[in-house]
Amino acid sequence: MLAAQRRSMILGALSRDGTVRVTDLVELLGVSDMTVRRDLVSLHREGLLEKVHGGAMAVAEPSSSEPGFAAKSVRRQLEKEAIAAAAAQLVHEGMAIAVSAGTTTHALTRHLARVPNLTVVTNSVWVADELHRTGESTTSVLLTGGLRTPSDALVGPVAVSSLRSLHVDAFFMGVHGMDVRAGFSTPNLLESETNRAMIERSRRLIVCADSTKWGVVGLSSIASLSQAAVLITDSGLSAQASGALSDHVDELVMVDPADVHDEGDADA
Repeated sequence: MLAAQRRSMILGALSRDGTVRVTDLVELLGVSDMTVRRDLVSLHREGLLEKVHGGAMAVAEPSSSEPGFAAKSVRRQLEKEAIAAAAAQLVHEGMAIAVSAGTTTHALTRHLARVPNLTVVTNSVWVADELHRTGESTTSVLLTGGLRTPSDALVGPVAVSSLRSLHVDAFFMGVHGMDVRAGFSTPNLLESETNRAMIERSRRLIVCADSTKWGVVGLSSIASLSQAAVLITDSGLSAQASGALSDHVDELVMVDPADVHDEGDADA
């Protein structure tokens, strides 16, 4: 099993149970005690868990906590790639779309780079850069201005103003959290305002969020669950959560990260 797969499964177990034991992870992953401990040390250094004697604990984040892009990019990589691949199936030649900032939407960008005659409106520095470097020559990218957040989103009055005269076919949005009462949320007030402006300018809202976002509530709500035409998440979502989401979103798509072929670190 690849290192990225193991670490994704460790974080998945943490998101479900809050704690994990080395002995349980050895059985779950089918690797040695030393390999599990190396993975826990690596994830601890990245700030993704709290290493304790015999295992690890989940890191609790306050509602106003906003991790940087680099910290978020190493979380749930296989799930994000599977979600991105599914989201890309909804994008066709000649469309005009909006893409929010975030690591899942950045993964989507690598697929968008192969779609010709695409117009992409984004407030993400990373998304704009990826499309500039790898996109088709027929791809047009409109990058909003604005204040730069820790997650490299451009937000605030300048970003909102630049969106007011635009109209797009779909808005692909990443989120910090999703909850029945709070809906889709973010820890950043200005990012929430900017994303709401994108929703207003789009025909369809397509949310891309891995299963660990369920039950997480950020400081500011962006939209209710019912505003999503499509929610794409992964199969790590519990039956209770998938039932609640199915009751609110128009279409719930659940992907299997096991279908992703990772070419990363393969130490065992």
